[in-house]
Amino acid sequence: MFRRATGLLARPIISSARARIRPFSTDLPATETGDTNFIEAWKKLVPNIDPPKTPISFMQPRPATPSSIPTKLTVNFVLPYASELASKEVDMIIIPATTGQMGVLPGHVATIAELKPGVMSVHEGNDTTKYFVSSGFAFIHANSFADVIAVEAVPLDHIDQSLVQKGLAEFTQKLSSASTDLEKAEAQIGVDVHSALNAALTG
Repeated sequence: MFRRATGLLARPIISSARARIRPFSTDLPATETGDTNFIEAWKKLVPNIDPPKTPISFMQPRPATPSSIPTKLTVNFVLPYASELASKEVDMIIIPATTGQMGVLPGHVATIAELKPGVMSVHEGNDTTKYFVSSGFAFIHANSFADVIAVEAVPLDHIDQSLVQKGLAEFTQKLSSASTDLEKAEAQIGVDVHSALNAALTG
């Protein structure tokens, strides 16, 4: 194993000029791409039958980065079991990132943000819709598209504050009486989520 590692370390390092640079997804051309390698291999093996559709053939090409900043932000907000917003044009969204509240406007720099339990607000004109999200990720693209993927989310006005306070009290009691690391971790998650819920409703 050590001889093999020495041989690998002895290989010449590729110069930066020769290194293959992978572009960001938002820098790729906005042309529809197919799985050409699969199609070519299929035609060689089964030339008399049309190749089946692959997932990439159903994907719509993402629009290219515009030369000027658009007036609207296009948002996709999805859960594992539902799509809350699909290609919705809004003025701004504010997401609960682990680094703090993040406001996203059209023309925002490309960013990936991890979500923490908190409120995500969608601003469209004078209307603001608020959701409580448990966790997830937000992908902000340079072409003024934002994809927000949450594990769980619910409109803030659908939450019962009395149940939130009851749950917070129960998990606080479980945390104080937990005897194993697993029990402590589960109780702490419950406290964190219910504390964020309570702050969202009372704040």
